[in-house]
Amino acid sequence: IEGVTNVVLDQRRAAELALRHLVQLGHRKIAFMRGGSHSSDADERWECQMTVARDLKLEVPPELTVQIQLRDSTPQLGFGLVNELVDRGADFTAVVCYNDESAFGAIRALVDHGLRVPEDVSVVGFDDIQGAAYHNPSLTTIRQPLRQMGVVAARILLQRIRGQATFPDAVPILPELVIRESTCPPGPRRARGKRN
Repeated sequence: IEGVTNVVLDQRRAAELALRHLVQLGHRKIAFMRGGSHSSDADERWECQMTVARDLKLEVPPELTVQIQLRDSTPQLGFGLVNELVDRGADFTAVVCYNDESAFGAIRALVDHGLRVPEDVSVVGFDDIQGAAYHNPSLTTIRQPLRQMGVVAARILLQRIRGQATFPDAVPILPELVIRESTCPPGPRRARGKRN
């Protein structure tokens, strides 16, 4: 909207943090979960991930990408998609999930297939919701500093009301990588387990 300042997360920096973390651990075969078209930041997040993947010389073959279709906000988002990846025999050592809820579902699907997280497959989420630190394993994720974003938005609003300054169309806020238990260096080649 013209004349409105948007306080937004720096999606490029978020992609750099997540992918560099996995690459530094030694991961090269990374599966990607793309957000649904109904999510406002899905396209920008995806484009930033693909740009950073190219910069890091990571291949992103179609067989290692899945897209969220569901509109709910539960672990089901990632559960079905990771089941699909494993069932079609995709070879990956890490998965970058669209958000933390989808990461929880991804972890459950991997475990159901007899794979260990992070020893067999590392998982990275996005948001750092409250449950991320208490999940088993605790989730490595990109933290959106929502409180900081709210403070910045309120400050800008008050300054605009008072006519104290002019502002750009967007004010980017830097994300943070929170490293927990769901990522580690890739292990030796493993035999894929089958679902019980």
